[in-house]
Amino acid sequence: MSRESDQVQRFSPGDRVRVDIPDETHPDHRKYHGSHGEVIAVIPDDEVDDGRRKYRVDFDTGGYADFPYWHLRPPIAV
Repeated sequence: MSRESDQVQRFSPGDRVRVDIPDETHPDHRKYHGSHGEVIAVIPDDEVDDGRRKYRVDFDTGGYADFPYWHLRPPIAV
């Protein structure tokens, strides 16, 4: 069951986000922490290996990756 099952979906396609992976030992920390982009898709629980909804983020610098909600925050305004 998803950690979000009792909550409203946190992000929607078109939302601007920042990746926040504070654990420096996490394998994706160095590659993605602090990156900004736009949510381009919400991948439902039943389509994800670990059964937890993911958000596909298209990065401002190019490329994309999928993240759970707890690794995403509102963007930092510049």
